[in-house]
Amino acid sequence: MSAFSTLWTVIRKELRDILRDRRTLVLSLLLTPLLYPLIILGMGMLSESRVKTQVDQLLEVPTIGREYAPTLINFLAAKRLNAVAPSSDVVTAIHTQQIDVALRIDPGYADAWREGRPALVEIVYDATRRDAEIPVARLKDALNAYSQQVGMLRLLARGIDPQVVRPIEISTWDLATPDAKRALLMSVILPMLLVITSFIGGASLVLDATAGERERQSLEPLLTTPVSRHIIVTGKIVAACAVGLLSLLLTLLAFKLSAQLASAEMSQQLNVGFIPMLQMLFILLPVLFMGTALLTFLAAAAKSVKEAQSHMAWLLLLPVLPSYAMMAYPLKSQLWQFAIPFLAQNQLLQKVIRNEVVGIEVWAIYLSMSFGLALLLWWAAVRRYYKEQLAISD
Repeated sequence: MSAFSTLWTVIRKELRDILRDRRTLVLSLLLTPLLYPLIILGMGMLSESRVKTQVDQLLEVPTIGREYAPTLINFLAAKRLNAVAPSSDVVTAIHTQQIDVALRIDPGYADAWREGRPALVEIVYDATRRDAEIPVARLKDALNAYSQQVGMLRLLARGIDPQVVRPIEISTWDLATPDAKRALLMSVILPMLLVITSFIGGASLVLDATAGERERQSLEPLLTTPVSRHIIVTGKIVAACAVGLLSLLLTLLAFKLSAQLASAEMSQQLNVGFIPMLQMLFILLPVLFMGTALLTFLAAAAKSVKEAQSHMAWLLLLPVLPSYAMMAYPLKSQLWQFAIPFLAQNQLLQKVIRNEVVGIEVWAIYLSMSFGLALLLWWAAVRRYYKEQLAISD
């Protein structure tokens, strides 16, 4: 029997074993494709609902000293900001999250106004509360608009052109493409989710095929066959990668289908074309091999499935760390980044989502380093399988 035929026999054996446990297989294949799109759709719907309600609705702003600035109060009312008398101490109300923002008008406001001096108004809020961002921004924008309007009127009253105080006209030229803007949400969340899915996509089969067989004491008969250990390891890894690849493909299809159920804006952000999907699969293949080979190496040393599962806690952190690091400290795309595991996938997936061109040198560095690391982990797993104590569960 040729090596390829033997390898195919091992692969079929592992797939047949996982097919017997249909409940585990269904959970492995369908849980992630169903859960991730629901999470993103839910986040998007909540975000859209929050923005619409807080931007469009009439906002009541507890105001101390309303009697000192009636003109300002009327201007705020025209901006759908209703200055109301505070029902309690505003500081306590903000700390207890009864209100988002308050306004305090200085008692000397009227005197400063008549004398043409800057009149003090104070916005009271808690900068650590994200739900207060939109109300605070609305109030700041309205106060700035009122300040500019009054300043222009004062200059006109003195016969001065208001343009004198604007020596520079500032304009912006946003070079972001429409595709990149639409994919803003996807470029933040989707790479992390896809890398996690590909990295541990074959975990259920790997744990059962290594630690599970060792716990059931069914690994020793397999190792006593004349089949080479490296073929056994390769067959287990390829079978696990097949399950992981199917789960990854279902996840991408779920994102595409969920775009049809989302709002117009969310639909544009979630809709991934078939060519970008193929590029993503190509990018994530090395991650799938790396994760499966690493988990095979670790689980082979475990004497039970429970012991092998203890590695999942820190393994889940590996794909997440680059995404969190990029959020805290964004980096410009440089060639060396595509040689770093997980950081490279994050950068490449962002380029694909933003519909940017990926250079040949980037692909060369990424594929050589990623598959090289996967091959190294495969070799380590094979070496561990050559240890005779592997067949002993106790």
